[in-house]
Amino acid sequence: MSLVKIQMADIDDAAILTDIKKNVFDAEKVKWLSDQEDVVDYNIQPPGYDCIETGKYMIRELNYYKVLYDGEMVGGLIVTVVGKRHGRVDRIFIEPRHQGKGIGTEVMKLMEGEFPKVKTWELETSSRQVNNHQFYEKAGYRKVFQSEDEFCYEKKKPEEEGTGDEISKLTILGDTLKDVDLSEIQVEHSKMVKTDFYAIDGSHSSFSNSNLSRTHFSNCNLSHARFQNINLQHTLIADLNLSHSEFVHVTLGGVHIHDTTLGVGDEPMKFERCELKGSRFQNCNMTNVELSDCDLRGMKINGILVKDLLEAYTQVKR
Repeated sequence: MSLVKIQMADIDDAAILTDIKKNVFDAEKVKWLSDQEDVVDYNIQPPGYDCIETGKYMIRELNYYKVLYDGEMVGGLIVTVVGKRHGRVDRIFIEPRHQGKGIGTEVMKLMEGEFPKVKTWELETSSRQVNNHQFYEKAGYRKVFQSEDEFCYEKKKPEEEGTGDEISKLTILGDTLKDVDLSEIQVEHSKMVKTDFYAIDGSHSSFSNSNLSRTHFSNCNLSHARFQNINLQHTLIADLNLSHSEFVHVTLGGVHIHDTTLGVGDEPMKFERCELKGSRFQNCNMTNVELSDCDLRGMKINGILVKDLLEAYTQVKR
């Protein structure tokens, strides 16, 4: 009987899992970046890896498993499964003192058993982490992309032969439309409920007058995209890079922004002509924040009216 098990994590596990994650990724930094202090490698130290609130978010929103070895929590596995057939390994980490025992290999097998319908698994790892390359290749993954900083791996399970007919240059395999060139076609008044798009080049595409509610975009490049006249009520926007994006004529009532940073360059945000009455900023780093020409009636800092603070400041200056 295997000593290795995976179980869905819950919020109470967040603190322990965050501590393990920190130990693992900090050790990886020492191993691979000790002589490159100026290098930022998000595969070796993923954003928020040492933040308990980021861990809680992942437990709530992703498939986050705790890894047990002989009953002890020794690591974690985070995966994203979109649609029926495609999965992504977001994180797998094992406490350094338990590495080398075959735990990671067993976890990968257990993961595939949890999602038997998934036919393609993908993941990214740092180009520097040579041991990871060997680990994933041993587990049946093959390298599909390589850059100076990152290797991308993919594992495909054998396809079951379908009975679909070949139509023009379209290949239909069971419920899958595969290896298709749909460039420049126009699709109108069509039903695509629960359709799964994977590894699609949809650059310069346009969606208009469409119902895309509850659509899930994950691990997609949407740089320079335009979202206009869109209903995004109750939408989750998380783990995104929105640097240099513009929000204009946007209704933000009830929006909750938390656990958010300015990125590596600390480039400041700018708010102009915004209606923010009643908003709350709590436990935030507001170093060098500047307010000018703003209506501050009723605004408080640590419970003190800004109006009163300004009046007291004026009296002292006199």
